Amino acid sequence: MRLHDDIHNYYEKIMIEEIIKRQLEKHYNEDVMADFCCTVLNQLPARYIRYDVDMEFYLPQVERIHMEERVNIAIDVAISQIAKKKGGHE
Repeated sequence: MRLHDDIHNYYEKIMIEEIIKRQLEKHYNEDVMADFCCTVLNQLPARYIRYDVDMEFYLPQVERIHMEERVNIAIDVAISQIAKKKGGHE
């Protein structure tokens, strides 16, 4: 079996869309953003796919909304954790 570079977790796409929407990359440096993304993704289940277009075509709208809600909750938790670290626990 040959591994493919195009295999990825669909939650990454949703997370990145939300980070851009919230403009979070403007608030944190590259190191913090990397840790932030790991914190978000570790709270979510893996949903591996090869092609985004397939997922977008076959994924029911209700499930997409549920995935977006899960991402938003995970992002809020990660923001809270970063705020606690900045509060003197570094």
